[in-house]
Amino acid sequence: MLTFTETARQMVLSFMAEGYEQQPSLRVAVRGSPFAPEYELALVEGEPGEDDVVLDGGGFRVIVDRASAGRLEGATIDYVERNGEVGFEVRPASRRPAGGSAPTGPLAERVQQVIEQRINPAIAAHGGYISLVDVKDNVVYIEMSGGCQGCGMARVTLRHGVERMIREAVPEIVGVEDVTDHASGLNPYYAPNF
Repeated sequence: MLTFTETARQMVLSFMAEGYEQQPSLRVAVRGSPFAPEYELALVEGEPGEDDVVLDGGGFRVIVDRASAGRLEGATIDYVERNGEVGFEVRPASRRPAGGSAPTGPLAERVQQVIEQRINPAIAAHGGYISLVDVKDNVVYIEMSGGCQGCGMARVTLRHGVERMIREAVPEIVGVEDVTDHASGLNPYYAPNF
């Protein structure tokens, strides 16, 4: 369900060794929109609640509330140092269009990594999300969802953001095609809830 990189696992264990009366657990929760989730990680003492799911984190107990459990299915927690910042990073499992299977192979894996680590974090602030549909003949096929589906700026985002980032990171790619049904977009404009 939820995996930890070795670096993240070691960091959790080191934080747990810092003077707790009883062995703490790591509580993980997901809040917010599916297109712009906010992940919460906290060390807690005490027993899990009746509606909690308990997992083995590899030497420590992980507690997840039932509402978050499905959203964390297949996610990976890492501890990263990037651009002068350090902390835990939750990488959700790749979302697939209904009935689709994930593209495979080294090229698809490299493209997926760019989408997960660079593109989706950048467009999440606008309620958007991009899924990799296929990589065929060095052309990437993506699907936009959330605030990107139906948005009047989707084409600009595709050409000047998504395609540029993918082609810089994976030079073998010759093009990026959007296969989104933009006409069906129910929420083409993002408005934050304040």
